[in-house]
Parts: sequence; C-alpha cells; structure tokens
Amino acid sequence: MNLPPLVALRAFEATARHLSVTLAAGELNVTPGAVSLQIKELEAALGLPLFVRRPRRLILTEPGEQYFASLRTAFRLMREATAELVGRARLEVLVISCTPSFAMQWLVPRLGGLEARLPGVDVRISASNRKVDLARDGVDMAVRHGFGRYDGLVGERLLDDDLTPVCSPQLLGGARRLGVDDLAGLRLLHDEHRQDWQLWLEAAGASAVDGRQGTVFVDSNGAIEAAKAGLGVALVRLSLVRRELAEGVLLAPIAQGVASDLAYYLVYPPAALERPPVAALREWLLSEAGRSGARE
Repeated sequence: MNLPPLVALRAFEATARHLSVTLAAGELNVTPGAVSLQIKELEAALGLPLFVRRPRRLILTEPGEQYFASLRTAFRLMREATAELVGRARLEVLVISCTPSFAMQWLVPRLGGLEARLPGVDVRISASNRKVDLARDGVDMAVRHGFGRYDGLVGERLLDDDLTPVCSPQLLGGARRLGVDDLAGLRLLHDEHRQDWQLWLEAAGASAVDGRQGTVFVDSNGAIEAAKAGLGVALVRLSLVRRELAEGVLLAPIAQGVASDLAYYLVYPPAALERPPVAALREWLLSEAGRSGARE
C-alpha cells in the first residue's frame, strides 16, 4: 500500500507523544483542528482507530501503541540523519590524495594529531596509485612520489626516499648486522617496483645476490607486513618505516644505504594556500615530515 501523507504521520506521532492534540499543535505550529483532521484522515486510511477519545484525555489503542513505537523510531532516525547531514555540510572539507602505501604507513598513524591541529575540518584521504588532476578531481593537496617537477603546481619536498633493506629481528636469530652478500641466503620481498632490488644490489656491489628471486607484492604495504612477519627482507623507502624501526618491529641490518633522487613531494595549486585550512594542513604535513627525518 502507499504510505500515508507525512504530515499526517507527523501529527499522529506528536499527538501520541504528548497524548494531547493541543500540545502537538503547538509543536507543529498549526491549529488543534488541523491536527485532529490529520489524525482522522490517517485513521480512515488505515481502517482502524489509533486513539480512544475520552473527555480531556486521549488513550492510544493497542494498534496505536504499536504504530507509535515504530514511528517514534523512524522519526528519531530521520532527525538524527538530518542533524548529521547539516552538521557535516557546515564542516570545512579538505581532500588530500596519496598512494595507499603512503597513507597506511605514514599518514594514517598521524591522523590523531591532524584532527587535534584542525578541529572542525573534515580531512578526507583519497588513497590511489592513479595520478589525479587536482582541479578536476576536487583535490586540495597531493603527496606525489617523483622528482618534484609538476607543471602549474607547487611542489615542496616532503620526505626523502632512501631505499633500505629491512626485516624482522626474529629473521636474523639475534644478529643485528648483515653484509650485503649475506642477502644471498635470504628471501627478498618486492613491491610493485620489482626492479628496485636489482638496482640496489648493483649499486651496493652485491654481484653474488640474485635480485630477481623472492616474493612480489602489489604494493609496499604487503612487502612491509611480510617483513614484519619474518618472511624475508624487504627493500622499502625509509620514510615509510621510520616508526617500525624506532619501535624495534623492524631493523635495518645493512649499514650501506643507497640514496635516491626520488622523494615524496607535497603538491598543490599556487592559490590553494589562500584558504586558511589548506595552509594549516600544509604546515602540519611539513612539521610532521621534519620530525620524521626529512632532509632540508
């Protein structure tokens, strides 16, 4: 069946809540006669009485009690949904785009500090390996992995990107250091940049190690989690595992590092900083990057 008119349902719900036509009319800002008419039309449409009318008193019938209980829940949900929608619309929304690996390993663990720094701002993270068009996709800032040259955009160096072998302490049985050639006896863990291990080994002079062997994961997250589980040695960007290294969950067993010209850059349109929340987001990101070891 078709639903009764919403105005009639509102009249019934308010009257049942107050057990008074007069109080319901005052709440709904209509006349008591209008409320009574709506209830009578609702009862006619349903084919059953909702109230027993006594002098100066209303009593809900058993069907009326059941109907009121359901409608009360429905109206409460509608009020809460409306309040949430209106409250959300009043928030300043900022969208930051980055790769899933950067989001999970660097940004997400710091979100508590970001929320404290930007109260009342709804910061949304768009995590994707797809290169976005900031203006077309509604993105305020992006963290991109590259050389810092982006036409028409400002690119500020955020985090350096040295490639570092890491593994679980349990994998080495108590040892803290390895020579480069010791990698020949360990499984190598690769992310989507599978050639990185081969390039790193060549730069480190490790000709005895086969950089092609090992397990390949779809992104850095998988390689890092596998390393934490003791499944092998992952070659990862140092900026993504500083927290795990500091906590001892991972260790960097090879002293030799290979610096990369690549880095993580904070990228945004020149006019973006005219919005105070965007400027505050930039300051917070640069501050966090400074604490996590970015080079000047």
